[in-house]
Amino acid sequence: MLSYRHSFHAGNHADVIKHIVQSLILDALKQKEKPFVYHDTHSGVGRYDLQDERSEKTGEYLQGIARLWQRDDLPEALASYLDAIRVLNQGDTLRYYPGSPKVARAQLREQDRMILTELHPTDFPLLLQEFRGDRQVRIYKEDGFARLKASLPPKERRGLVLIDPPYELKHEYMDVVKAIGQSIKRWATGTYAVWYPVVYRSNIDAMLEGLESLGIRNILQIELGVEPDTEERGMTASGMIVINPPWKLESQMATLLPWLQSVIAPTRGHTTLRWVVPE
Repeated sequence: MLSYRHSFHAGNHADVIKHIVQSLILDALKQKEKPFVYHDTHSGVGRYDLQDERSEKTGEYLQGIARLWQRDDLPEALASYLDAIRVLNQGDTLRYYPGSPKVARAQLREQDRMILTELHPTDFPLLLQEFRGDRQVRIYKEDGFARLKASLPPKERRGLVLIDPPYELKHEYMDVVKAIGQSIKRWATGTYAVWYPVVYRSNIDAMLEGLESLGIRNILQIELGVEPDTEERGMTASGMIVINPPWKLESQMATLLPWLQSVIAPTRGHTTLRWVVPE
């Protein structure tokens, strides 16, 4: 199935938490001069127009990035994330929102590189156009998990893999577990960040149990909820499962999560920060 279009959801609360965690991991990788690779398994189009009819139809960004955009009390840890958004916009007007590839590209140095994969027949040409002529970026119209398997271990031996499938089908949660299991065998020291939506909590519990069963350590869960869990269909929260996180990430998110909840979901929100498997 290739029906999912992220343009309906760009800049929402799930994007905010995903891209903040992504930016903090990249900040940590940049602390050393040695090159790193950024690998994105489900890349989308790269940038999204918040004035597009699809974005306007849902208005999800109004409960996400729009709640942060004009604040004057932004935590310093959000600097890289917000810089990636400002690069696409002029002045104070918020029109464009970066997908994860553009968030990463804003942080790449000359010695770093990116691998992007996208299968959607409409999104792939837009992604290709967004990075046309960029020698630090390789783009593949392939299954993201297949390309990941073929690309590991990277020559740099340092880097971040972002895994964020649309989860249109129930088996995609276990597809993630399988991909992590295969990847860790090839590249045990890489950082893997898995985004997940909480539509049915049971799916997340099963995925976490699957990851625990792999026998790997150092797994951190970060979650921002906007509504209490429910038995009805609908995304009430989202989060990131980070394997081999930078050492500062837990303490950074311990400060950021309560602040984000107060800004995005002050009355019905919740947060989770815990070690699924400690180091």
